[in-house]
Amino acid sequence: MPVDTELYELLGVHPQASEDEIKKAYRKKAREHHPDKNPDDPTAGQKFQEMAAAYEILSQAETREAYDRYGMDGVSKGGPGGMPEGMSAEDVFAELFGGMRFDFGPGARRRTRGEDSIIPYDVTLEDLYNGKTVRMNMEKEIVCGVCKGSGAKGSAKPKPCVKCDGKGWTIVYSQLGPSRMGSSRTMCTDCEGHGEKLREKDQCKKCKGRKTVKEKTRREIYIERGMADRQKIVLAGAGDEEPGIPPGDVVFLLKTRKHDSFERSGNNLLTTVHITLSEALLGFSRILVTHLDGRGVQVTSPPGKIIKPGDSIILRGEGMPVHKNPDQKGNLYVMLEIDMPGEDWLRSVDKSTLERLLPPKRPEMDPLPEIVDEVPFEEGDMVDYGEGDEDDWEDEDEDGYGAEPDCQHQ
Repeated sequence: MPVDTELYELLGVHPQASEDEIKKAYRKKAREHHPDKNPDDPTAGQKFQEMAAAYEILSQAETREAYDRYGMDGVSKGGPGGMPEGMSAEDVFAELFGGMRFDFGPGARRRTRGEDSIIPYDVTLEDLYNGKTVRMNMEKEIVCGVCKGSGAKGSAKPKPCVKCDGKGWTIVYSQLGPSRMGSSRTMCTDCEGHGEKLREKDQCKKCKGRKTVKEKTRREIYIERGMADRQKIVLAGAGDEEPGIPPGDVVFLLKTRKHDSFERSGNNLLTTVHITLSEALLGFSRILVTHLDGRGVQVTSPPGKIIKPGDSIILRGEGMPVHKNPDQKGNLYVMLEIDMPGEDWLRSVDKSTLERLLPPKRPEMDPLPEIVDEVPFEEGDMVDYGEGDEDDWEDEDEDGYGAEPDCQHQ
């Protein structure tokens, strides 16, 4: 009989279970406790990781033999197939699950470092083009200086939690079917999985037994030129403190606001510029764009070039700075839209002179159709096109067409 059966109990199998039985039990438990299927259970992620850690050990002959003979000490202290000498059981699971630490006895999980604080931060395209230093006031948790993180007053010690009897977890029963009940372990809410808690009279007066207090700090971040949307700026070790473990990081997640004039794609920019009919026919030489750094970008069209609706030009080296290489830049793509003159202008010019200058009108089609209907000219809006299509649609089934006929009794 193994000296420790906790991992077998986690998977719900007998210590003499076969490899296939362990695999099937793990798959069943993993489906049952998967966080996606238990969105309202805050302990689902922990349970899922515990199942995976147990299966990782019991599915391999070497680590299972070490566990059966020596318990978790056999796995952690270099037993057959175990981890190198000097690593603890918690280190085994830290290796397997990226820093998350698990304790399969009393108490819940332990972590190797504090949690990261993710802070979304809105930036403009100008900020990302020019770079920007941001100073802000923040609030963070620090270890209480009075009790040094113990949460206790003087030399007071915590007592075993009454609710969970010092185990750190409680049993929760649930109805699985008309005559089936299921049970599972969940973290004790009274002691938060620690298995012990301080009486109110023994709590530190400053932190009220929480072990940490809030402190206001001033932080500075630098938005580098060319940074991208959703890029992260990490302040290492600036996260909330917890007793006994290093603090996590503060991570600023950049979110770019929509710009009125420019659109970004990688290191390239896109903008639209309106030109007059005269500029389209005769050319132009003027400031087309006011850039993100306030510069006016002057452009001269080549002589004899007629610009047509939908034409575009490329201004090389006028795009976004390349991150970490801001001397290099992408390209600026300019869509050219031609503004037609207004009716006031047309009334002020000699139409016969204008007609001689412009290309001739398109002739009538030849041959003419047999039937020609005169239809009045009316201005429209393409937004109206397709309006009401969904309202006009009727499901055939609703009117009885295409529906299954009712059975007639003979």
